[in-house]
Parts: sequence; C-alpha cells; structure tokens
Amino acid sequence: MAIRSIKELAFNGKKALVRCDFNVPLEAGKITDPNRIEASLDTIRYVLAQGGAAVLCSHLGRPRERTPDLSLKPVAEYLSNALGHKVNLAPDCIGDITGRMIADLALGRALLLENLRFHPEEEANDRDFAHELARGKQIYVNDAFGTAHRAHVSTAGVARFIAERAAGFLMLRELEALRALTENPAHPYVAILGGAKVSDKIGVIRNLLTKVDAILIGGAMAYTFLRAQNETVGKSRVEEDKIDLAHDLLAEAAKRGVAIVLPTDHVVAEAPAPGPTVAIVRHIPADRMGLDIGPETVAAFVARIRDARTVVWNGPLGLFETPEFAHGTLAVGEALANLDGVMSVIGGGDTAAAVAGHPWAARFSHISTGGGATLEYLEGIELPGVKALEV
Repeated sequence: MAIRSIKELAFNGKKALVRCDFNVPLEAGKITDPNRIEASLDTIRYVLAQGGAAVLCSHLGRPRERTPDLSLKPVAEYLSNALGHKVNLAPDCIGDITGRMIADLALGRALLLENLRFHPEEEANDRDFAHELARGKQIYVNDAFGTAHRAHVSTAGVARFIAERAAGFLMLRELEALRALTENPAHPYVAILGGAKVSDKIGVIRNLLTKVDAILIGGAMAYTFLRAQNETVGKSRVEEDKIDLAHDLLAEAAKRGVAIVLPTDHVVAEAPAPGPTVAIVRHIPADRMGLDIGPETVAAFVARIRDARTVVWNGPLGLFETPEFAHGTLAVGEALANLDGVMSVIGGGDTAAAVAGHPWAARFSHISTGGGATLEYLEGIELPGVKALEV
C-alpha cells in the first residue's frame, strides 16, 4: 500500500489536522530542548504556505489528570515566535469552544490543540473520540514518527474519519532512512547496540541477524552476553533470566556467520558515580561494575565501522550521563560521524541524546526522532501510525 507525501495533497482552502511530536522537556514551565518542535516546522510551514490552515495536535508527558504542568502553552508560545504569527492554544482538543476556534481559524494560520492525553480516550484509541478529533478537518498529516508505534487516536484512529491523509516531511525522512536499513542495505552492514537491557533488544537482534554482517554490543546489556560466555563481570548489571537467551543468540549469530563483538576491556567503578575507584581493566573485579567500554574495545568497534557501508546504532555504550563513563559512546560516535561513504543512522532515544550538541553529530546520515518506534521498525513490526496513512 502507498503512503502519500504531503506534497501530493492540495491544502488550499482546507483545514489540516497535523499530528506533531511536541513532547518536549520542561523545567519551571520553560522548554529546555525545542528540537522536536523544530523538526516539524517544515511540515507546518508547508501547509500554511499552500493556503491551508494547520490544526496542530500532540501529547505531552503522561498525565493522569488534566494539569497545568503538562499544558502545551509553552509550545504555543514557541510556535508563535517560530512561525511569525500568534498561535493560539485551544482550551481542549475537542469540544464546542475548540470547534469554534477551528471554524474561525484563518487560512495560512495555525492553532494548537491542548494536550491530547488529558483525555484517556486518546491512548485507548476510542472511536467516538477519534470522530470528534476529526471534526472540521479535511486533511490529516502525521509528522510524529516518535509515536508511530502507538495505536492511539491521533496516530491511527482519526485517519478512519479523514479521507485525505499523508506523511509530513519528518515522517518521510524517518521512513526513508529506516528503509535503507531494511531493504537492500549496502554491505558490510554493522549494527551497534547498547543500553541497559537485553530484553529491550531481543526482537531487534533476531531481525538484524538476518541482515547484518556484525553486531557490536556495549552498554550494560553487554554484561549479560559476557556472562553467557562464562566471563566474570563483578557487580555489573546482568539480566539473570536472559543469560540463556544471550547464549542462544550468540549461537545463532555464529551459525549465520554474523560476528558478535563484545567488550574486552571496561571502565569500572564501585558504583555508578564518579570517584577515586574509576579504573580501566580487562577483567572486572568482584567489587566493581562495568560502566563504559574501554579504549581497546573502542578501537575494535571503530575498526569494524571503518570497513562498513551501512551502520545503525541504538543504545549508548556506557553511562553517558556521567562524563567519566561517556568516553566510549562519544569516541565511537565521533569516529562514525566522520566516516565518508557510510549510511549512518542513529536510532533515536538515549543514543540521540548522547550525541546531541556535539559538532560532529551533524555528519550522521540520519538521527531518528523515534526511540520505541525505531526499535519496533527494526524488529520488523508494523507501526500503526504508518499503517494508518496507507491509501
């Protein structure tokens, strides 16, 4: 089934419901990182420039009840500055007052609906709520890839009530980059996987084993794999109930001829905090835990990616939030970013956060705005927010 691009629809004289991902971090009511808003501005500006009116919607946080702390008011203020005209915030995402504001919305202007998740019906994908959210709009545009793995009203259900639908520019970029990883990728193809839990990556590993030439494993999840090889890992985080699974995955990789590269040296400490006990070792003492990959492992990982033509990376390689344990993640990231002729995709979430702000990060082929959505796509799972756009 085909998914239309936003450029295939005629917006002139029409009102478009545009699902964005404005789930931005806030401190004292101020936006601390506006990247998710910036990522959808091209789509919003296109709708307005084509003579349409943009009714913007998003969730923010996980509210259990309506609360001013999770109002989208700061987003409306940011959008007003970015778009050069006042973007009003509707008092709700449905209802009579909001309906009148939508009816009165001038072409070439945007209106922001209040937090979708103030209504539990949003996450329940309630049909009646979807019908109300669709009311008064002739076009539906989804530009929120980061929520495409959720079968919610604004990502899936509402599309049943709006005949004209399309993917926004951000959604299209995401899908293009991820398809390059799953449909005829250039080889050698290397996956870098990190993060805390093997359990979060089981499906990804199994699916990638049918596609890649090597998987480089770091982060806390590496210690479960090392335990599966009877290595001593001290107090490092291990999923005891996944050791047998890790052993099976290693065996399956060997059977398929896929190289699994695990850390051979480690940055360790007595606890996940900086202090005098931080050291680099090949064998982790009983009273220490591994918190980052060591320089020997960094060199091995970099050697693998230098020969690659496609690289996907999901999950930091250490406790990157603490500078003492960020070196492995940043060294591998910088090396990957500076390679020429490589399709390099960063799989969103903590990995994107780890590389953010570094000047070399702009050199990656693509940094996904997804986290869970990227993982599920790489697992081969159909994403409801993408499926809903099919025509």
